[in-house]
Amino acid sequence: MLIKEYRIPLPLSVDEFHRGQLYAISACSRNETGGGEGVEFLKQEEFTSDELLKGKTVSGIYTYKIYRLRSKAPWILQKILPPAAFEIHEESWNAYPYCKTILTNPGYMKENFKQIIETIHLPDNGSTENPLNASKKREIINVDICDSEALGKSASDESNDPLTFESEKASRGPLEENWTEETEPIMCAYKLVSIHFKWTGFQTLVEKTVHKQYPRVFGIFHRDAYLLIDEWFEMTMEEIREYEEETAEILKKQINEPGKRGNTCNDDDNNNK
Repeated sequence: MLIKEYRIPLPLSVDEFHRGQLYAISACSRNETGGGEGVEFLKQEEFTSDELLKGKTVSGIYTYKIYRLRSKAPWILQKILPPAAFEIHEESWNAYPYCKTILTNPGYMKENFKQIIETIHLPDNGSTENPLNASKKREIINVDICDSEALGKSASDESNDPLTFESEKASRGPLEENWTEETEPIMCAYKLVSIHFKWTGFQTLVEKTVHKQYPRVFGIFHRDAYLLIDEWFEMTMEEIREYEEETAEILKKQINEPGKRGNTCNDDDNNNK
């Protein structure tokens, strides 16, 4: 099992990002679903648990989704794995500011594949030593939403550059090059990612390949959540929930429409070949 911790600072308060996160998940799902691939909502309901966080009882929203992602996976995985391997089931417990997500592949890998993503959102710039109480040694990777080179040229241009973006409704931006040291408010999403892929001869390759995508995936999502701020900043949590419900219905229709949507992990690789 390969474990890494990703740290993504944002020029937002922790409370603000609660709404921004939920809005962006729905907006991104709409943009990435079509042509038989994307996101299918199976369940969304409230939960209360005393097992999610040790010694605490937490409440939030539980969701169960299926992601069909073959065309979005790294090309090397598409070559060595069958189509069934790219149907990923996601269970998520959002007890914000803490969230836990479990990804599995019951149709193909069964108990031999599992990803666990634990997230805590804190009001700092990524300086907390061990925010998720990781018991094992892990590599720490800092992700900058302003680093267009790291996020990929195909997903970055002048229209989505945080160094030039200005929010009218929230009066944020543009960000400076050293923004994580001077910007207020600021928060950080800490994500502890554990990947288990049991397949003799391929385990190390697949675990490293999947982890290689996460700085880009996390960076683009959090950057876009910030850049969408004028869409969600004045929305109430009730309005955000209504948007989520509306999205679930739209995706049921959209996934069967012709034409795939969104970026793939290979966009920049293909441009460089």
